[in-house]
Amino acid sequence: MTTSTDPAADPLSGLTWPVTTERLTLRRVSPEDAEAMWEYRRLPEVSYWLTFAPRDLDDWRERLTTPERLATSLVAELDGRVVGDLYVRVEDAWAQREVADQARGVQAELGWVFHPAVGGRGYATEGCRELLRVCFEELKLRRVCANAFADNEASWRLMERLGMRREQHTVRESLHRELGWIDGIGYALLADEWQRGRGTASG
Repeated sequence: MTTSTDPAADPLSGLTWPVTTERLTLRRVSPEDAEAMWEYRRLPEVSYWLTFAPRDLDDWRERLTTPERLATSLVAELDGRVVGDLYVRVEDAWAQREVADQARGVQAELGWVFHPAVGGRGYATEGCRELLRVCFEELKLRRVCANAFADNEASWRLMERLGMRREQHTVRESLHRELGWIDGIGYALLADEWQRGRGTASG
């Protein structure tokens, strides 16, 4: 379990790690994971759709070890080897001032990156489904969301496999380092929708 003493700044600290799925182990990231993550983070086909492309291992290590990233990142291991990482940032929902206290820390934004070498085998879907369970069952969140460039079909297809609902399609509001201004999309899932989906899946 993490040793953080500030659950408000690090909501994941109150949970027990690692958690396991049928094939994966999810745990909190540590600075020692930088080199293993760099093996796929450095690939052009991986960084193409991500928010930044690290210049080198030192640049990646510096970004990984910021307090914010350490507080919001998990790694996915397959047979003891890091094959991906996941992001969960708990945040406040928008609310009017009079009810703002009821909107604090009730939702999260999710993200994920997996090594192309393990692509096409359902590992990303498996890991993200477990992350949704953590969000709804353990963190007791009411809503999760995920965003992507609209041209990143692999990402939004995964969101749909997770049962997430497309909520927005913005026109040329996202600036890509190579493609210029392109469309963005956003998906979300509410806790009661997730619960109904689990009931359907188990039935």
